[in-house]
Amino acid sequence: MIKSKYQSVLDLGEKLNIQNGDVKEENGQLKVWGTAKTPYEKNLLWDEIKRIGGENPTDIMADIKVADSSVFAHHTVKSGESLSKIAKQYYGNANKYNAIFEANRGKLKSADLIHPGDELVIPNI
Repeated sequence: MIKSKYQSVLDLGEKLNIQNGDVKEENGQLKVWGTAKTPYEKNLLWDEIKRIGGENPTDIMADIKVADSSVFAHHTVKSGESLSKIAKQYYGNANKYNAIFEANRGKLKSADLIHPGDELVIPNI
């Protein structure tokens, strides 16, 4: 019953390919754990948990570790994207595009010129 309430969290975990993950239901509480690739993916899981259970849900216990905390995320550029659009997605602020540019200066010649398929590092800021 509690598992079905949080099914979208479990589905997201599968979509994100959470490693070493498991789920148990004990005494009316759902216990989930695993390792996300980046802090961004961990945040996505927590955002979904909070969307369903509120800010401090008592019916779920999650222990989500992060495999690589040296970066916030990795991003593959899609057609129509810009660094400001990508910054808005990850940081909630399009003006932080320069942080992404600086972190990828070796790959990018200009903050205004990115191409679909470019693999970008999204830094911790």
